[in-house]
Amino acid sequence: MKIVVLAGGLSPERDVSLTSGALIANALIENGNQVCLLDLYIGEDLSDRSIDDLFFTQDDGKKFEYSVPRQAPDLDQLKRDYGQGDKKIGPNVLKICMAADIVFMALHGDIGENGQLQATFDCFDIKYTGTGYGGSFLAMDKLIAKKLMNAAGIKNADWRYLRQGQDLPEIEVPCVVKPLNCGSSIGVSIVQTPEELEQALDYAFRYAPDVLIEDYIPGRELQVGVLLGQALPVIEIIPEGGFYDYENKYQAGMAVEVCPAEIPEAKTHELQELARRVHEALNLGSYSRVDFIMTAAGEIYCLEANTLPGMTPTSLLPQEAAAVGISYNQLCQMIADSVG
Repeated sequence: MKIVVLAGGLSPERDVSLTSGALIANALIENGNQVCLLDLYIGEDLSDRSIDDLFFTQDDGKKFEYSVPRQAPDLDQLKRDYGQGDKKIGPNVLKICMAADIVFMALHGDIGENGQLQATFDCFDIKYTGTGYGGSFLAMDKLIAKKLMNAAGIKNADWRYLRQGQDLPEIEVPCVVKPLNCGSSIGVSIVQTPEELEQALDYAFRYAPDVLIEDYIPGRELQVGVLLGQALPVIEIIPEGGFYDYENKYQAGMAVEVCPAEIPEAKTHELQELARRVHEALNLGSYSRVDFIMTAAGEIYCLEANTLPGMTPTSLLPQEAAAVGISYNQLCQMIADSVG
């Protein structure tokens, strides 16, 4: 199969995506596919080479590498470096994607995960992995996703919505402040005192003009992947310090991950069923990952759903798949082969 692995983009989660993309591309090449690793924002100059030159096979001995830095990327510097401003799709990206059998979406955040790119691909009849434009939009907008979960009877934290420039309502602490449409815990703060709230809002508004202020629910962080309609084993995340923020997510050794999670069997089944219900309520595609908090009393609250879960060395979906005997390479191929 001829596959474009699409990564990068103009997103705060760009570095995570590039790491996912490199690993996915390597796996798909090892599986016998022809693979092009393409940056959504940077694109490719085709003035002195053909599209076929961008695709690699096992015989080429090509190995892609990328590691997530400790800090989120400087997108303004990226714009200056490439002189493309706020253009979201780089030179020749659509042309290259149209030349492939499918596009493996290794993107995180921005148009790669909010449905805009999926809608564009549908217009050009470009086949791609993951969730379609409708489900991508519903899951990425945390306010809409929470309303849909409420309608489906899926418990989640109470919240207040705030748009930049609005007067701040009275907020009780502790609480969680998060941008409306970012992932990888970018822009997220756990606020313990009233004095911390303004700083947390400033941080969140750097990434989105709308934020959610949620009740803080202490408990165990548990996540469940859904792959081709089946819930995978539950994984528990135990950060070494603080909460499961950007650094703890993507730097090796910053969190302990236990899979399968050491919880009662009944709770495992409950979490898996909830993950399937969230997946269905948000109209998600061939795979997703759903995040939960379980309190000391055993109450389960859904935090959010991820339509394009990370595929980095420390990512959770590959660990969950491995727990049921699905290797990383097999997982990538299963996702690629699921495209109709």
